[in-house]
Amino acid sequence: MADVTDVSRADATRARLLQAAVSAFADKGFHGTTTRDIAAAAGMSPAALYVHHRSKEELLYLISKAGHERTLELVKAAIASTDDPSDALRKVVYDFAVHHARGHTGARIVNYELAALSPEHLAEIQGIRHQIEDQIRRLVARGVKAGQFDTADPRITAAALLSLGIDLSRWYRDGVRWTPEQIADQYAAMALRIVGARPDK
Repeated sequence: MADVTDVSRADATRARLLQAAVSAFADKGFHGTTTRDIAAAAGMSPAALYVHHRSKEELLYLISKAGHERTLELVKAAIASTDDPSDALRKVVYDFAVHHARGHTGARIVNYELAALSPEHLAEIQGIRHQIEDQIRRLVARGVKAGQFDTADPRITAAALLSLGIDLSRWYRDGVRWTPEQIADQYAAMALRIVGARPDK
C-alpha cells in the first residue's frame, strides 16, 4: 500500500505540473508548447512529466475539465440563489464575468484551445459546455414565461450572454483600467437589456 506521504507528494507534483502547463500554454499556445517547456516551468526533468501524466494533451484535458466544472458549479449556484429570474440573471452574469476576468489566463486556455483535445476528451468537455448553456437558456426561458424578459429565442440569447464572459478571457489583462467587478457590473446591466428585461427589473 502506498504511503500517505507519497500520495500527497504525488498529488502536489501533479498540481505543480498542471500549473506549469497553464503558464506554458498561456505563453506559447498549446501547439507551441513542448513537454520540455512544461517540465522546465515546474522545475522537473522532461521524463518526470510522464511519470504523472500520459501526454501534453492529457494536461490540457485536465485543465479544461476542471475549469469547465468550476464554471458549471458557479452558474448553478448563482441561478439557485434566488427565484427571481432578473436577480438570478444579474448574479450569474456578474459572477461569470468576475470569474473569467480574475482567472483570465486559465480561462483563455479552457475556451480557446478546445480544438487540441482528442475527440473523446472534446466530446466530454462539450457535454459540460452544453450543461452550462442549458442552465442559462432555461433561466432566460423562465424569465420569458414570468413576463420579465422579452426575447424571441432563449437559445441564441443564452449564447450571447455567455459570449460576454468568455470573451473577457481573450482581452482582459491585470492592470487594465477596469476591475473585474466594474466590468461585471456593466455586463450584468447589459445582460438585462439583452433579454429585454422590464425597466423596473
